[in-house]
Amino acid sequence: MLWLLIAVPLVVGTALLLAGRTANRIAPSAGMCVAVVTLVLASLTAVRRPGVSAALLDGVPFGLRVDGLSSVMVVTVAVVLLAVLVFATGEFAGTETSARFFGLMLLFAGAMLVTVTATTLLSLLMAWEVMGAASYALIGFWWRDSRRVDSGKIAFLTTRGADLGLYLAAGAALAGGAGGLALNELSGLPPGWRDVVTAGVVLAALGKSAQLPFSFWLSRAMDGPSPVSAMLHSATMVAAGAYLLLRLEPLLSATAWAGALVAWAGVLTALALGAVAVVQQDLKQLLAASTCAQVGFMVLAAGLGAVAAGSGHLLAHALTKSLLFLTAGAWLAALGTKSLPALRGVARRYPVVGISFTVGAVVLAGIPPLSIWATKDRVLAAAVHESAPLYLAGLAAAALSAAYAGRAVALVWSAVPSTESSKTEKDGSPRGSGRITDGQWLALPPLAAGAAILGVLAVPRVWAEFSGAIGAPGEPAPRWWEVLVSAIVALSVAGMAATVVRRRGDVPDQPKPREWFGLETLATRAVAAPLLGTARALARFDDRVVDGGVRATARFTALLARGANLRVEHAVDTAVRLVARSFRGLGSLARRPQTGQSHHYYAQAVVALAALAALLAVLR
Repeated sequence: MLWLLIAVPLVVGTALLLAGRTANRIAPSAGMCVAVVTLVLASLTAVRRPGVSAALLDGVPFGLRVDGLSSVMVVTVAVVLLAVLVFATGEFAGTETSARFFGLMLLFAGAMLVTVTATTLLSLLMAWEVMGAASYALIGFWWRDSRRVDSGKIAFLTTRGADLGLYLAAGAALAGGAGGLALNELSGLPPGWRDVVTAGVVLAALGKSAQLPFSFWLSRAMDGPSPVSAMLHSATMVAAGAYLLLRLEPLLSATAWAGALVAWAGVLTALALGAVAVVQQDLKQLLAASTCAQVGFMVLAAGLGAVAAGSGHLLAHALTKSLLFLTAGAWLAALGTKSLPALRGVARRYPVVGISFTVGAVVLAGIPPLSIWATKDRVLAAAVHESAPLYLAGLAAAALSAAYAGRAVALVWSAVPSTESSKTEKDGSPRGSGRITDGQWLALPPLAAGAAILGVLAVPRVWAEFSGAIGAPGEPAPRWWEVLVSAIVALSVAGMAATVVRRRGDVPDQPKPREWFGLETLATRAVAAPLLGTARALARFDDRVVDGGVRATARFTALLARGANLRVEHAVDTAVRLVARSFRGLGSLARRPQTGQSHHYYAQAVVALAALAALLAVLR
């Protein structure tokens, strides 16, 4: 069953890609069928929790297993995949890129399913690579637009640079004695090797989850289609890094410095990118910055050892963020814009989408009694037990979440009509169609209901069952005053943000936060430019020294060959010709006695016997 779970999306996705345009007509139906089958298989494996292993390298198997933590993830990935593909049928059905899109999405989801069920670094690395390659193809899906292709390359190269940490971790694990590369054996490595493995894992996870200083790649990922953004930001890719840290929490706990580093990386990302989200004028950029911030809470939970809290937040965020990105995609398809000023009043024009967006934004704000309020408070409860500064920073990040969510809701419900709804975006987005298809809106209400209903996790008994299923019971519960403070902060900040927008208009333009504090420029100058300079210097060294040496050796060898041809080979040829002439002469002489007359042969025999007798007489 577990082999089927990963094989169905991977095989069908690959088949659609290989078939190309010939499969355009059947691609949406095939994608939907595969999504339904994947959801059924994911539910069954979550209940039965199977494990499989296959020999791949000597002593290093390809291992997969569904346990408590991965059971939540496989179902989450399958649910979001189904919702996203339902939405995508309204956007890509009947187009010339249908097979390519659905094929890549299935391949992307299949790689994530392998990632969350991997039990060895080998199987994890294989899925990690496929997921990165598929994300590059999906972000740059509209490849005729050079900016979108560049965005795909930036996302790919940034995450690939961080992914080198996993290779470092695998090498250190082998050197440290973890010959099978099993994930559950990494925490038992000797201290020195364990530190190296942990550093590699943390680097790869922070890069994949777009945490500081890697956050900028997620901004560029917004150039992909909206269903890609919904999938990438909720249940795959970005969630993979946070999931890896939660999965390897024993390794973080066993390494003295890792827990604190990961926790502070998460909470600082939540603060910084929450501030970025507050001042965004582009709805998809707001949601992207919000993703970095919310994943920061998951990373914070991993650093604190709160695996159940982090997993619950990952689940709630997956449903909420897929809902919000799909609503943004519906408005983009209908109006041709994702500019927040141009989306004023859009919720009134499309009420089903508007209500769905409002539910998602209210959940994202952490308003009680909805899901992110419940899971965020569990993360903050772990923080307050660990460190007061961590708790206060997390609470400030939660306040920023309420601010950008409240602002977005106020804008889309504003009575001011959109004056730019029919314009084409400067980035090349297509002109709006003016309508939202059935496939696009049908996926929204179930996601909204799921994001809201998950608030039952706030009920102690329900949470106990959830944390027990995850395999992480006994985590700190929020005290009454923590719950009260969190609720007051979320309600008051969201209300104030909405009031400011309705009475005074939108926030003024803030260039630096809008541009994510220039992180991409900083990375270009601090990392890319030195690397390119080094590459150019190495290229010159290769041309002038390495390649020059090869060319000089070739010239010297050719010179030696010519000398050998003039002096040695001529003498050898002369000797060969002399020997040949000598043997030809001997052959001519040998033919003369062959007359065919018997008395000549007898005479020759007598002479030969006489010579032999004389020789024997002499030798005696």
